[in-house]
Amino acid sequence: MATVNKNLSEYDKNAVPNAKDFRFGIVVSEWNDSITEGLYRGAIEALLENQVPAQHIIRWNVPGSFELIYGSKKMLQTQNVDAVIAIGCVIQGQTKHFDFVCEGVTQGIKDLNVQTDIPVIFCVLTDNTMQQSIDRSGGIHGNKGTEAAIAAIKMAYIRQQASLSHQIDNQHLLSSGAIQLEEGTPLELKE
Repeated sequence: MATVNKNLSEYDKNAVPNAKDFRFGIVVSEWNDSITEGLYRGAIEALLENQVPAQHIIRWNVPGSFELIYGSKKMLQTQNVDAVIAIGCVIQGQTKHFDFVCEGVTQGIKDLNVQTDIPVIFCVLTDNTMQQSIDRSGGIHGNKGTEAAIAAIKMAYIRQQASLSHQIDNQHLLSSGAIQLEEGTPLELKE
């Protein structure tokens, strides 16, 4: 397993960008809530530890992991966030339902990342047993929620830097005369 000999809660605080001005959405599945609440605690603690003000964190609950896609999409569309963390837990059962839910959620979160400019972080445990989920939501392997929060901060920073670089490039092209605007046309710089 990827988490063997790795603590999901360990990270180099010096390698985490300044997050005090970022806003984060967290969409949490109510299914397997003993696990998802642990993941949420790991995420919120990491965000707060990295100077994200509490009022810059928005939490929405959805019924299950499959609904994380829609919840994340609506969070992106209606809230002014720099990243979204989708928290869920799917545990293998006796039917193929596990496979369909896991694949659907994975593809849905991937699609949001391709279709939008705001990163959506995949924090969905897809374990064979409840014990594996316990171990990864604050247990012996640490907390995947912590790892997801650090990923969200880093991705929000990448988004910010890419936007700034794009704006600087546009300003340079304008000032050099490489591009010109028709008189009276405002330049719109988009993030």
